Amino acid sequence: MNPLPKNVRVGRNGRIGILKKIPRDLWQHPAYAGKSKIVERSTGSTSTDEGIRIAVDMLARLEDEFSRARAELSTSLPSADISEPPTAPSPAARKRKPVQSRAHVAEETRRDIINVAMKEFAEKGLSGARVDEIAAKTRTTKPTIYYHFGSKEKLYAAVMEEAYGEVRNKEQGLHLDDLPPVEALQKLVEVTFDHHAAHTEHVRLVCVENIERGRHISGRSSLVQRNAIAIETVRKLLARGERAGVFREGINPWHFHLLITSFCFIRVSNRYTWNAVFEMDLWREEDVPKQRQMIIEAILRYVRPGP
Repeated sequence: MNPLPKNVRVGRNGRIGILKKIPRDLWQHPAYAGKSKIVERSTGSTSTDEGIRIAVDMLARLEDEFSRARAELSTSLPSADISEPPTAPSPAARKRKPVQSRAHVAEETRRDIINVAMKEFAEKGLSGARVDEIAAKTRTTKPTIYYHFGSKEKLYAAVMEEAYGEVRNKEQGLHLDDLPPVEALQKLVEVTFDHHAAHTEHVRLVCVENIERGRHISGRSSLVQRNAIAIETVRKLLARGERAGVFREGINPWHFHLLITSFCFIRVSNRYTWNAVFEMDLWREEDVPKQRQMIIEAILRYVRPGP
């Protein structure tokens, strides 16, 4: 049998895999620090030809991981030749501050991962999305993703929190308490409509998680607390409107939130099935402003006191 390529090995179980040392200049990278200095991965194949082909591809992707890890270090450390093993800094070098703090770089890395993962999960679902594909589309590496999030499922849950958090932040940024009740309610409906239209990936993520029966986000107190703000915002707004005599009494804030959200959500979630069964595109350019105005008028009429 011909000798195997460098760094390709046959394991005890007969499966072909790779065995490669982590370069010394990456030992201080968070994804590799404090861990084994050797990467060992199996291709899962016992076929020599297939196993070697997969192993060579794995080695190439591993080199890409190392390259991205070096790039991360180069932005978080003072300028230096990181191709050489790190040496003890001089007293002058110790006084210099990094261009960016490690915390800042870590947050940027985390943000980059979440943004890419959101698109991947929205497009392919939890089971279809792959961590190595997410890493390939970010400025980071697969080990770094696991370092920050622990697993694909935890990354997915973090993405869901981010999706809900974005709309909650947008609502809080409206400062509705500073507006008259009717104007505040109109503003809330407008922003809800516009946000769902602009962030279709958020809607797809919610659809994906409903297929999973919410099991990946259930029990997350941070998510519950974050979204409780939405109901409190509606409750306070309805109460102000009642006191001013411009809203009728007895409107349930949870049901009212559902009323506003459902229209804005379904025109995104059901766009393609609606088109298929009714042969009508919900997103025709001339219809979108009419739909927006329709939900605003419907909501304002719903809260209006009776004669």
